[in-house]
Amino acid sequence: MSHSYPRIAALKTAAQFEAHVTAIGATLPFDVQVQPAPDSPLAAAIETSAGRAGNRFSILPMEGWDGTTDGRPTDLTRRRWQRFGESGAKLIWGGEAFAVRHDGRANPNQLCLGPTSEADLVQLREDLFRGHRGAGLETGDLVVGLQLTHSGRYARPDPDKQPRPLAAYPHPVLDRRVSPDRPVPLLSDDDLDDLSARLVQAAALAQRAGFTFVDIKHCHGYLGHELLSARTREGRFGGDFVGRTRLLRQTVEGIRRDAPGLAIGVRLSAFDTTPFRKGEDEVGEPEAVQADYAYAFGRWDGTAALPDLSDTRAFLTLLTELGVDLVCLSAGSPYYNPHIQRPATFPPSDGYLPPEDPLMSVARQIAVTAALKQDFPTLRIVGSAYSYLQEWLPNVGQAVVRTGGADFIGLGRMVLSYPEMPLDVLRGQALKRKSICRTFSDCTTGPRNGLVSGCFPLDPFYTAHPDHARLKAAKAGA
Repeated sequence: MSHSYPRIAALKTAAQFEAHVTAIGATLPFDVQVQPAPDSPLAAAIETSAGRAGNRFSILPMEGWDGTTDGRPTDLTRRRWQRFGESGAKLIWGGEAFAVRHDGRANPNQLCLGPTSEADLVQLREDLFRGHRGAGLETGDLVVGLQLTHSGRYARPDPDKQPRPLAAYPHPVLDRRVSPDRPVPLLSDDDLDDLSARLVQAAALAQRAGFTFVDIKHCHGYLGHELLSARTREGRFGGDFVGRTRLLRQTVEGIRRDAPGLAIGVRLSAFDTTPFRKGEDEVGEPEAVQADYAYAFGRWDGTAALPDLSDTRAFLTLLTELGVDLVCLSAGSPYYNPHIQRPATFPPSDGYLPPEDPLMSVARQIAVTAALKQDFPTLRIVGSAYSYLQEWLPNVGQAVVRTGGADFIGLGRMVLSYPEMPLDVLRGQALKRKSICRTFSDCTTGPRNGLVSGCFPLDPFYTAHPDHARLKAAKAGA
């Protein structure tokens, strides 16, 4: 069948992996031998505006589903942060997607700005540092930031878990998905001024809590990302490039004023394409003509060629002018085209089977990131989409850093099942095969069914959690 691709775990040797990459017409940097520290490219320290990072592994930000309904962390949140620290990665990008307004929460258990946030963030940061020290590591070269977000069209802030979308502009495909019966409310320019003020407030709070940078999130279809394609929006925050980047520029200016010395980063979807839906045989198919899709920022037309990165280059030029050097690159959105963003063999319960070998999706992100790093050598760039590589993640990651294709290798899902992978790689230890993320997508299916965040198949803590049985029942029902 068209969606049946070889599993990475079945590619037992480097030669088999490289032969498969060649057979599908992809190109991936690859080192047959993975070097331990101190000689490994992955072990090299690097200076950033937020501090000196002691190696080239980065933990990507998570959207937790295990906070309280009033936006505070729980013991499950604290455990996750401690494991981020235990990972050995020296750049913690965001740790958590932290909503700066209640109406911007993507789920009713997401962390959110509130009266106790400063003390809560102090505690989470200390949990992370304690995990790092517990792994026998120094903390002087550990760089920790907080991702600030508003979920916009994908807001589900209330305990009833119903969509409460707030959009930047009308969208003919996405509007009917999130609000089939009524128009999606549009945020006014005054709303966006208020949002910018909240972002600045949260940034100053994060600085007081000990974080050395904040990420002003511009990825995955959330509000910051959506504004970048708001060409049809009228008013100060839409239309031309100046309007579409006003939220970023206004927020950076406010942070420089109210939190001097705090570094700023941006996680960006470097390219996008039409929304996909489940088609024949449950394989994803485009819901609009990719070549005509007018709502992408960095449009990929679905061909073998790389996406059109002119939008992206203009944005990275702006970041350089603003003195922002921390950039974490991703692609698309987990809500409407997850295969280009988060390659996986097994889709979440509400997803579709991959319409291309997921290795193609990985290779595309790595190639785009390398092209942008070449054009913007002074930026400190984190690459994403590595978890699908599984056993071969260290081989590809080392080659990418060695050849200058990115400064950091970002780990997302992998950290839920195998947080200590970076330490094992740097210490020259064999990978723990039974802990390697196999992209079962239960860490997405669970939250989509109102359950907590975690790796239910591979983390014994979550295998024993009551939500594991609920997840099995939900999947059986689906």
